[in-house]
Amino acid sequence: MNATVTPLTSRPAWQALETHARTMRDVHLRTLFAGDPARGQRLTAKGAGLLLDYSKNRVNDETLRLLARLADESGLRDRIDAMFRGDRINITEDRAVLHVALRAPRDAAIVLDGRNVVPDVHAVLDKMAGFAQRIRGGDWKGHTGQRIRNVINIGIGGSDLGPVMAYEALRHYSERGLTFRFVSNVDGIDLVEATRDLDPAETLFIVSSKTFTTLETMTNAQSARDWLLAGLGGDPRAVARHFVAVSTNDQKVSEFGIDTANMFGFWDWVGGRYSMDSAIGLSTMLAIGPDNFRALLEGFHQMDEHFRTAPFERNLPVLLGLLTVWYTSFFDAHTAAVLPYENYLKRFPAYLQQLTMESNGKSVTLDGGQVAYDTSPIYWGEPGTNGQHSFYQLIHQGTRLIPCDFIAFAHPLTPLGRHHDILLANAFAQSEALAFGKTLEQVQAEGVPAALAPHRVFAGNRPSNTILADRLTPQTLGALVALYEHSVFTQGAIWNINCFDQWGVELGKALAQRILPELEAPDDSALRHDSSTNNLIRWYRRSQQRGGTLP
Repeated sequence: MNATVTPLTSRPAWQALETHARTMRDVHLRTLFAGDPARGQRLTAKGAGLLLDYSKNRVNDETLRLLARLADESGLRDRIDAMFRGDRINITEDRAVLHVALRAPRDAAIVLDGRNVVPDVHAVLDKMAGFAQRIRGGDWKGHTGQRIRNVINIGIGGSDLGPVMAYEALRHYSERGLTFRFVSNVDGIDLVEATRDLDPAETLFIVSSKTFTTLETMTNAQSARDWLLAGLGGDPRAVARHFVAVSTNDQKVSEFGIDTANMFGFWDWVGGRYSMDSAIGLSTMLAIGPDNFRALLEGFHQMDEHFRTAPFERNLPVLLGLLTVWYTSFFDAHTAAVLPYENYLKRFPAYLQQLTMESNGKSVTLDGGQVAYDTSPIYWGEPGTNGQHSFYQLIHQGTRLIPCDFIAFAHPLTPLGRHHDILLANAFAQSEALAFGKTLEQVQAEGVPAALAPHRVFAGNRPSNTILADRLTPQTLGALVALYEHSVFTQGAIWNINCFDQWGVELGKALAQRILPELEAPDDSALRHDSSTNNLIRWYRRSQQRGGTLP
């Protein structure tokens, strides 16, 4: 299962790809397209309502054959089956990885430790739906009898990035009589600004923390509780009408003052960055309603089934993942840009940053050895056309190879004159320009002065994918997120790493717990850090003693 018998770089397909990459390095996309007039139609794949055009990649049929062979040699099919079967593939935490169960249909069976988990999933979904209907319909009243008009989600990481992204992406479908805000940063400004203009009597907080002990989340939750009580006369009974929890810790939730009947649970087989379609998505369901939320889940499920069953050569997540491995491991690409030509998806690149880099930002193999190759690229991006007037200069004419994913939709959700035609013209033009560029001869033929001509040359041969769908619906969003989830899994299977732990976030958090009381100590007690950290702590102490005046 863990593909540890033969190291990745010793596998025949890997070695063949190393040789093949040297032959492909100087092959231009102009040549590939000129030699295959049907390339643009041939190198496309469809699934779950999405169309992937991967023809503008620096690959030929041999590249794709070798990448598929690498997937086979890496045991990708077995890894996929193991995940869907509920095996404990998160080996460092001895957990199954079953986010696919969160969107399985009601009559499905996914068995873990002898128990079908699907009925449990739908019991939580039904509870969420009932609560959402009471909030959206005005039946749920706050402590003073007023209806809820404001919802603030308090979480961090997967408990924030997914809900924020989904709310922004699906705002077209949201209940406009409700205001939604999201608090994640322990910087007090985040909470202060989120609550500044709200009426506590009309505000509901969703506190999302599996353990109900996450430092940032619970610090914000306690300050939100103080704000609420200060505005409602200090009666602690108000907490139960203005706070609900997404958690598994009954005791901590109850101690906070939340009625555990209004606690929505999930399971240890749900990773934080894979949790937006669990109870973590309660704010999403409140915004778009239960029916649209179930459509979101259906989109996830359709892509799950496509990933599970489609042959690798027509499998969208597998193709996307293998192409990422191709550029990261064989072309020394360090970053990847995700460029949605849809303003509702403005938070999608930020969401993908956690999904991709927390999953595959690893340097240890499944069997505990050190990796001998680069793993996850750095993901980044902004919506088009804003990015065109910002960082596209670097992508087009810079010295770095930056593979790009363009995301676009045939129909806008908010038609307005020629706006959408202009938007899509730019999306298609950018991928064309990246691929084919502009030669010196073409520039000179336009009459550009010789001294300026080199500045107008575009080398081209910059790879990109284009992902298209009819329109941005809840179902389409689900399919799009699942596409990247499974692409990440494909990459991790090839690189032989664990996509589902995140030990890299632990050390800094542990040290912060140690430093916090040292910052708050009233005296200049001894410090046992390095000289730099000790100096920074002393600087902060002196600053506090002087009332904020810099030492």
